[in-house]
Amino acid sequence: MPMGDERILIKFNVGDKVFLKVASMKGVLRFERRGKPSSRFVGPFEILERIGPMAYRLALSPSLSTVHDVFHVSMLRKYVIDPSHVVNYEPLKIDENLSYTEQPIEVLARKVKILRNREIPLVKVLWQNHRVEEVTWEREDDMKARYPELFEE
Repeated sequence: MPMGDERILIKFNVGDKVFLKVASMKGVLRFERRGKPSSRFVGPFEILERIGPMAYRLALSPSLSTVHDVFHVSMLRKYVIDPSHVVNYEPLKIDENLSYTEQPIEVLARKVKILRNREIPLVKVLWQNHRVEEVTWEREDDMKARYPELFEE
C-alpha cells in the first residue's frame, strides 16, 4: 500500500443498528460560509444487506418511504445498543435528498459587506429546528424575499 493512502475501512454487519446522516437546508444559498454545513443523524435503522464493499441497505421508517434505501458507508454512524439509553424520537420531515428545512426565528444584527465597488447588506439570522439553534449571516435581499414576516414591524 503506498504511503499516504491509509484509509480506515468501516464495516457493518447485517442486523447492526446505524444512524443516518442528514443535512439542514435553510432555503437560501450561503453568502458567507464558515465551517461545514450543519449535520445531524436520525435513526437508528437496522442494516438489512451489504451492497458491495461500501454500501448498505437499511430498513427505513415509513416516513422515509420516498428516500432510496441504499447508503454509502460515509452516511452512516454505528449505534451501540445500550439498554439504559433512551433515544429521543422527534419527528423530522426529511426530504428525498436527505435534508430538512430550518425556520428563521429572528434577525439579530445587520452589517454591510463591501466588495470592490459593491455593498451587500447582510443580516445575522437565528435559525431553529427541533431544539437546535444556529446563527448565520445571510444576504438581506434573499431573506426579505423568502421570509418577509421577519422584517415586519
